[in-house]
Amino acid sequence: MLTPLFLKLILAHLIGDFLFQSDTWVKHKKQYKITSKYLYLHMAIHLLALITLLQFDFTIAIIIVIISHFIIDVIKLYLSNKKNERFLFVIDQLAHILVLIGVSYYYLPFTIDVAQIFSPHIILTCIFVILVTYAFSVCIKQLIAPWDIQINTDRKSIDGAGKYIGMLERLLVFGFVVAGIWSAVGFLIAAKSVFRFGDLTSGKDRKLTEYVLIGTLLSFGLAILAGVVYNMLLPML
Repeated sequence: MLTPLFLKLILAHLIGDFLFQSDTWVKHKKQYKITSKYLYLHMAIHLLALITLLQFDFTIAIIIVIISHFIIDVIKLYLSNKKNERFLFVIDQLAHILVLIGVSYYYLPFTIDVAQIFSPHIILTCIFVILVTYAFSVCIKQLIAPWDIQINTDRKSIDGAGKYIGMLERLLVFGFVVAGIWSAVGFLIAAKSVFRFGDLTSGKDRKLTEYVLIGTLLSFGLAILAGVVYNMLLPML
């Protein structure tokens, strides 16, 4: 599937949708929708990128991609609101990618090995990713629950931010351990300590400091353990 044609189509998509599309353009398109001048300028950039990369060798591909991109973007503009904006962004990008895959298949048919997708290696990786992110979040929350009532929760923070920060840090630590980059794990711990230092010292709350340290050590410890166990199980597949 990763043919030169598909890679060029992806590059053109990234150039048009991200590299040369500012927030001003996006806001203008949301407000004026199909009458927005930036919608058509956006399409022109996509067209220019496709022509430059494909050099008129795949005329049908260029036509299909441009027309489908315009239709998908217009549908998104008219369906989008504050509640579904993020969801539609994901659907929009998936729709564009599916079109690019379809166009690539039209020129160079390919087969997808379903057995490879559901190979033991992939299954094991999925298990550990879910374990490191969501499952460990629940475990850590349960483990530190006895101290929740002793902590001052009247502190300004983004709702759910702590949960997702923990998930990301564990995912990074897991990845570093699997890759054998232990120095990066130490750097991540040091970086988090620096960011947390000002908040904890200014609060002058020893209980909060201890609470955060327990959560952090549990988070990093479980992620490291998961990485070690994953590396032990991988050769057994």
